[in-house]
Amino acid sequence: MKFSILLRLSVCFALVTGSAMRLPAEVAEAPANAILDLKDRTFEGRDTTNFSDEKDPDACACLKGLDWNRGNFTVQTTTAEKGRGDFLVRFPTPRPSGDATNDLVAMEWYVARDENNQPKRAPAIVIVHESGRGMAAALIFARGLRHFGYHTFLIHLPGYGARTSDFTGDIKQMFPGLQQAVADVRRARDAVAALPLVDTSLIALQGTSLGGFIVATVAGIDQGYQKSFILLAGGHLGKVILTGQKDAASMHKRFTEAGISDEQINDLSNGIEPLRLARRVNAKQTWLFSGKYDEVVPPACTQAFVEAAQLKDDHHVEYPVGHYTAALFMPSMLERIHDLMMGREPKPIAPAP
Repeated sequence: MKFSILLRLSVCFALVTGSAMRLPAEVAEAPANAILDLKDRTFEGRDTTNFSDEKDPDACACLKGLDWNRGNFTVQTTTAEKGRGDFLVRFPTPRPSGDATNDLVAMEWYVARDENNQPKRAPAIVIVHESGRGMAAALIFARGLRHFGYHTFLIHLPGYGARTSDFTGDIKQMFPGLQQAVADVRRARDAVAALPLVDTSLIALQGTSLGGFIVATVAGIDQGYQKSFILLAGGHLGKVILTGQKDAASMHKRFTEAGISDEQINDLSNGIEPLRLARRVNAKQTWLFSGKYDEVVPPACTQAFVEAAQLKDDHHVEYPVGHYTAALFMPSMLERIHDLMMGREPKPIAPAP
């Protein structure tokens, strides 16, 4: 599920050749006085999650396992690492693990700019990264969608980036971490809504690979995000780990070496399984981008989510690629997401460069 050197080269090729569009690696920083009033600020967020109105026993059980004590929380803006956004936004996780570093959620904020490179009011998109620690794909989406005029927020999952802690790298912490991640990503919507410049009438969610599975589950919790974009993911997370190739196979090996059986993998993954909540997904505002030859996430797992969430044909875009060569279509995906955010009919899929 992490992006390999091949993927990174493919991304560079697709962007440099301009197969669908050209993207800057990073937008130039705005004048210091333009965003000075956003530095080191504190705002108040409020959980708006709605776990109610569910009669299906299994969906109720899944929601109960993901629930948290909702209320008000603090959102802070701090200095970002050079080249990783304009600010680092911090807020407390709704499901504490007991590790102080891990339990303070971090999001890289790429501020939307106008034609004069000044910060502007605009819709927002929360980006959930893949399992690779470099977050290569997520960075492309965060910077690329900011290029289209959106505020983008690249959230660091438990154990990643600014949340690196003693839990990092411990395979036994993966599933508890994913449950925490689902809660973090849902609360991220309410954290973003508390920030200035964000048009709260449209806050969307996008995730790739492992991040895509998290997005699929979050989309089934409630309809807090107005639009959701799932890339290279689907349903049957346990099956993906047990039968997928390459990175999925490597993850399966790590579980086995840690003494975690296949049965336990299925049981543990069931706590965040997207299919259990798929009936709650807003099919009109959810899109799934998959690879016809995906060797990590079997197409059958993708199709299972499409059917369970009742996505229409035009909400499931299948590219003629594998899990890693999907990078060749990233410029096309960025344009498609922009069109869908704007409520426009997307262009047909162009041939791979």
